Amino acid sequence: MKNKYQVNNKGFYGEYGGAYIPEMLYPNIKELEKSYKVIMESNDFRKELNKLLQDYVGRPTPLYYANRLSKYYKADIYLKREDLCHTGAHKINNALGQILLAKKLKKTRIIAETGAGQHGVAVATACALMGMTCFVYMGVIDIERQEPNVSRMKLLGAKVIPVNSGSKTLKDATNEAIRDWINHPKDTHYIIGSVVGPHPYPDMVAKFQAIISEEIKKQITENPTHIIACIGGGSNAIGAFYHFLEDKDVKLIGVEAAGKGVNTTSTAATLAVGSQGVLHACMTKLMQTADGQVMEPYSISAGLDYPGIGPQHAFLQQKGRVKYYSVTDYEALNAAHFLSRREGIIPALESAHALAYLNKMDIKPTDKIIVNLSGRGDKDLINLTKTVQ
Repeated sequence: MKNKYQVNNKGFYGEYGGAYIPEMLYPNIKELEKSYKVIMESNDFRKELNKLLQDYVGRPTPLYYANRLSKYYKADIYLKREDLCHTGAHKINNALGQILLAKKLKKTRIIAETGAGQHGVAVATACALMGMTCFVYMGVIDIERQEPNVSRMKLLGAKVIPVNSGSKTLKDATNEAIRDWINHPKDTHYIIGSVVGPHPYPDMVAKFQAIISEEIKKQITENPTHIIACIGGGSNAIGAFYHFLEDKDVKLIGVEAAGKGVNTTSTAATLAVGSQGVLHACMTKLMQTADGQVMEPYSISAGLDYPGIGPQHAFLQQKGRVKYYSVTDYEALNAAHFLSRREGIIPALESAHALAYLNKMDIKPTDKIIVNLSGRGDKDLINLTKTVQ
């Protein structure tokens, strides 16, 4: 890959990124920074990961031509079916990559954070596969609204640790996971679930998720006109965009969670309302008050309920390479119901935000649009049946 939109040798995307870490984590981060590329690019590592992605995850996932959606929008609409991955979302791509990396680094204890629960399930799955202990931090609000995934994690042998601080959602789960890592620096690897956190995590997670766009390149005969993906921290979006960043003819669109509206206090649209600052050990954009206090985000979607954004996304917005928009809870729910009844596919509420953006586009008959369907909606059935104004 060319370096125009990628991390530099100091761990930054322009002015975003870096590693703003406490002293206790310095050895861990330096160990990762020194070794992750060497390990990931080794033939043995790539061979083992590729075999797992094929035989265990079920890759490549289909690029599905959505016939009835295409007729409705009068253009070619494709769905990249990450919902068909083992565990039901794209998160398993990164979890398996990082568990293999942890083994190479001789780590025996795995911690993770989760919001929607899909990353937690993916990490619990990878730990069960590799016989490693697993601790997953999760806000109590997310535990309540994602109960099926909590049960799955426990069934897989993970210990789910409730987080009662702050907004009791993803931001606070991440805080607690970082505190755990500070207290167990020698034997523990922290599997971050998105393209956030200190360098080298944003780059490392992006590389593991880049399998999505790598497959799209092989699955479509000519470049699409648009690729659309939802944005929380931003891993599924970076994965879908990665191999198209240098293709100027492809419009890349990230869709944030507006919640009840970007002009309200109940939103998670970081790039729409946020400003530059440090969150979870990296320089990025985040929702914050005038005196720098992190604002509480809100979204009906647990996986998008985060007050920050991956530093690469902040950079891509600054450079104008990716355009970022937002849709409300109401719009996302309508899109989820629409896809379910049109194509017989129930999407995760996260993915439904990307689908909802189709209704805001000026679509032409010649357009070939790919929507990254990042996960399935089993976990969201309670919220999918709600009526949201």
